[in-house]
Amino acid sequence: MNFWDILWNMRNGLFTTVSIFFLTLIISLPLGLLVCFGRMSRIKPVAAFFGFFISVMRGTPLMLQLFVVYFLPFYAFGIKLKFMGENWLFISVVIGFSVNYSAYFAEIYRSGINSVPEGQREAAKALGLTRGRTFFAIILPQVLRNILPAVTNEIITLVKDTSLAFAIGQAEMFTAAKRLASKEVSMLPYAAAALIYYAFNLAVAYVMSRIEKRTRRYAVR
Repeated sequence: MNFWDILWNMRNGLFTTVSIFFLTLIISLPLGLLVCFGRMSRIKPVAAFFGFFISVMRGTPLMLQLFVVYFLPFYAFGIKLKFMGENWLFISVVIGFSVNYSAYFAEIYRSGINSVPEGQREAAKALGLTRGRTFFAIILPQVLRNILPAVTNEIITLVKDTSLAFAIGQAEMFTAAKRLASKEVSMLPYAAAALIYYAFNLAVAYVMSRIEKRTRRYAVR
């Protein structure tokens, strides 16, 4: 089996990896903002709860969290996994990744919000702007500009972390490469997987660099 045949045989795994990646981003980016708001809440119990949530998500392995999400219906409610449907495995992977990455994005958002000078909030207040308009019109554009390097790092990490889905039995690109390597008794499938991961991350880095250039006008001088 040549290199191109290996890539063709890995197509289903690649599709699963890409699906996990994009669905995780679509869910975790806005969810992270909500967690950030909770963490910065003036209501102490709310802030404490979200602070604890972030601590747990960042302080325990993602692989362990995937196991918890996948087996939770059975151990918590006694629901047999076969009744959760054929798609539950994939759904639990997306939930696990999204919840985990929302905690990391929340802390990135929080650091970005805190990096905006307090004087800008006071100036907006003096101009009669509401807190909501101040945040979305003045604070958020600067936050997005400030946090892009950190967000890029997390997104690149996510590309590689998708391989952890194999831990609970979800067949993705790494699993496909592993099966082909065992079948063909060759390291070539692993080399193909490494090349795809690398190309994927190059594309992510390029897209994020373009976005960063477009948001330079929001940089604080």
